[in-house]
Formats: sequence, structure tokens, C-alpha cells
Amino acid sequence: MASISLKNIKKSFGKTSVVEDLNLEINDGEFIVLVGPSGCGKSTTLRMIAGLEEVSSGQIQIGGKDVTNLEPSERNIAMVFQNYALYPHKTVYENLAFGLKMRKVPQEEIKKKIQWASEILRIENLLDRKPKQLSGGQMQRVSLGRALVRSPEVFLLDEPLSNLDAKLRIRMREEIGQLHQRLGINMVYVTHDQVEAMTLGDRIVVMNQGKVQQIGTPIEVYDHPANLFVAGFIGAPEMNLIEGDLIHSNGQHTFKSQGITIDLGNKLKNIGPKSNKVVLGVRPEYIEVVADESRLNLVKARVTLIEQMGAQTLIISELTGNQKVRILSGREDRYAVGDELNIALKDSKLQVFDSATGEVLF
Repeated sequence: MASISLKNIKKSFGKTSVVEDLNLEINDGEFIVLVGPSGCGKSTTLRMIAGLEEVSSGQIQIGGKDVTNLEPSERNIAMVFQNYALYPHKTVYENLAFGLKMRKVPQEEIKKKIQWASEILRIENLLDRKPKQLSGGQMQRVSLGRALVRSPEVFLLDEPLSNLDAKLRIRMREEIGQLHQRLGINMVYVTHDQVEAMTLGDRIVVMNQGKVQQIGTPIEVYDHPANLFVAGFIGAPEMNLIEGDLIHSNGQHTFKSQGITIDLGNKLKNIGPKSNKVVLGVRPEYIEVVADESRLNLVKARVTLIEQMGAQTLIISELTGNQKVRILSGREDRYAVGDELNIALKDSKLQVFDSATGEVLF
């Protein structure tokens, strides 16, 4: 195992900046997920760790050793790709053995490594098959096995499940998580799927436009997003974001928008005495449909769509001024399109963001 340190990493292609001043410390045995939309710089970051892309400036250390200018073969890393990258004319055994043979590993050791890896990944019965005889999940296991037999210090996984169907993705996600727990090897995993990031990572690194937006545990990032981008990107269904004004009066703050007034008390102590353009954020599970019209911070909403999700029901509703609000309720709740609802937002779960900067205020 080895820690990974990225210090002031920058990557540019000509005048186009792809990764800007990235700093990240990855502990021994940690599972880190780089997550963000397409083009955010996550795969480029992974490729720089692997040595497949040159660093424009900055330093990469693996196990305390500066590897910034070393070739991929000198970094003791293994990479798993989205497209499996298996040799179609070779058997599974030959695919697993190929890299070891190139490194002139003795045949008996190759045999032992392949036996060990195939038992862990449950592909012992596939060793004589060729890739065209395998399912997508089986090919991904072989791809993982080829990396595993190298006994690397670091696993790098670039969108490894993107080619699988939804059910198989869930199964393989579980297997990768269990593999990490069993081996304790550093894993750096790239995905655009925030559900994969939340379920797999010890910590997640949210990226956008080449910049790190937030680093933290999945729960930290979910409960306390650092800015509007993270708030909107992390979570399914996504956080409700309602534009409005923050009004200051006698040390108290009130959020006002068309059809909604929320008393925030004195929680925003660092906000000045003027009205501020802000965005109020609240997760769908923290909105309650209530019958008591005397409740504080009550909001009127009209149901526009019902989505049955099995365990829960997602209610899409509309406030005065056409602002959309998503509400998660129980599967037993019965609502219909057009119903008028009284909804209450859970005070302790509200967050306020600056409209201009996107940064969280509370």
C-alpha cells in the first residue's frame, strides 16, 4: 500500500486549462472517487496519476516517492478501463498472464497469482474462454484480475462500469467495494455517476470545469455541500434550489421568494444588514406535507407530477411563481396531479447559498 499526494497539479492543452491547481492527499488503503460531469478533468487527473498524461506543473508522489516524471511502468500502479482492453485472440488465462510475462515473472509465480486472483473474482471456470465468450460482467472481472495479478500499490479505475446494464452495474459496484475491503489497496475511481460515488468512496472529490469543488465523506458532501454546483450535482433526486432574497431585520433573517417566506432566525451571523440575492436549498426528504395550517414557515404547493419509486413516492410540485419543488413521501401517501398541498421545510436542514458566488452561507 502507498499514500498518494497531488500537489498543485495543473494540466493544460495549449491555452486550454483542463485541471487547475489540484491538491489532494490520499491515505494508505483509501478508496477515493473523483466525480463530476463530462469534461470536468477527473479522467485527466487519473491519467496523470498513471503517467499516461504529462503534468503541466505540480508534483505527484506515490508512497512518498516523486513519480511526476516517471513512466507508467515505473509507478507500480494498475489501471482498469471502461472498455476492458482485453486481447480478443487470447484466453482469459493468457490475458491475465500477459503483463506478467512481459515483466519476465517466472511461470510458477504467474500460475499462483492467476489462481489467487481468479478465486477472489470467481472466474476460475472462465480461464479457457476467450473474451467473445464472456458477458460484460465477466469481462470486467477479467479486467480487474489482470490488474490484480500485478500486485500494484494503487488501483486506478476509469469509469469501469459504464458499459454494463443497470442491474449488473449494482452487482459489480458491490464486488469492487468488497474487493477493496478484502485487499486494502488504494483505489482511485473515476465516475460521472454520483450514486456510484456516494456508495463506493471513503471520500469523494467533486470536480467541475477543472477545479475541485469539495472533498469529503459522502455524508459530509451530501449534508453540507460547499456550493450550488455540489448541492445540485450530489443527490438523487437532487436538492431543491429556490431563488429569492435574504432580508435582514433586528439581527434576524428571513428568506423571501414569490409564494414563500421562511424565518431563518439569527443563524446567518456573518451576513450584512442589506437584502441579498440568495438561493435556499432543501433536500426532498426534508419537506413534509402537513395538514396543520398554523405551522410556521408553511408553503403552498400544487402537485404537477407523481413518480412512484417503489419504496417512496416523488411528488413534483409547483410554488407560486412557477418554482418547482420535489418532495419525497411514503409509498402509502395518495396524491394526485392538481392537489393543493401545505408543505413545511425542516428548519434544521435548510441551507442558503450566495446567488452571485454560489458559495454556501449557511
